[in-house]
Amino acid sequence: MTGTQPETFILDRLAAPIGPILVAVDREGRLAAVDFFAEEAGMRRLLLRQYGQVAAEFGQAPAPIREAFDRYFAGDIRALEKVAVRTGGTAFQRKVWGALRAIPAGQTRSYGALAAGIGAPSAVRAVGLANGANPTPIAIPCHRVIGADGSLTGFGGGLERKRWLLAHEGAAFREGRSGRLQPELELGEAGV
Repeated sequence: MTGTQPETFILDRLAAPIGPILVAVDREGRLAAVDFFAEEAGMRRLLLRQYGQVAAEFGQAPAPIREAFDRYFAGDIRALEKVAVRTGGTAFQRKVWGALRAIPAGQTRSYGALAAGIGAPSAVRAVGLANGANPTPIAIPCHRVIGADGSLTGFGGGLERKRWLLAHEGAAFREGRSGRLQPELELGEAGV
């Protein structure tokens, strides 16, 4: 046993129009995880999956991260593009997450297009699994991935949040038989 202390992450709850979110930031100020349900237990499980045994304590995230989320939710849909993000995961997952970060705000990609874009066109299912394992949604915009027919698909934060995020960014998508989402959709202060 080496006696080294586990890495410590700072946890901070941020207010958002989609409901409060819980963020984890490493000591270098990089965004390491986002939890849409703002639950400490869920965040600790996410941190364990991504980084192994770690410590987490509540505090205030660095101003650049807090301000980037505030600007994003206020309408600057590109505000999170420059936020430093840290991820664990496998090399394949990190490749998918890098491709997700390259999807411009206001645009979407299908799982197939994402797989083809990373040079693995037959790995659609693996791309979907990597997408679902994304530890930093919104900053790594997994919500921008939709079905091949333009329809909404699953989202760890729930489809209501995905709808809101895509409408907020002005992205086109289909919702069942109703066609395109109307931009006036709001979740309200209470979230979903």
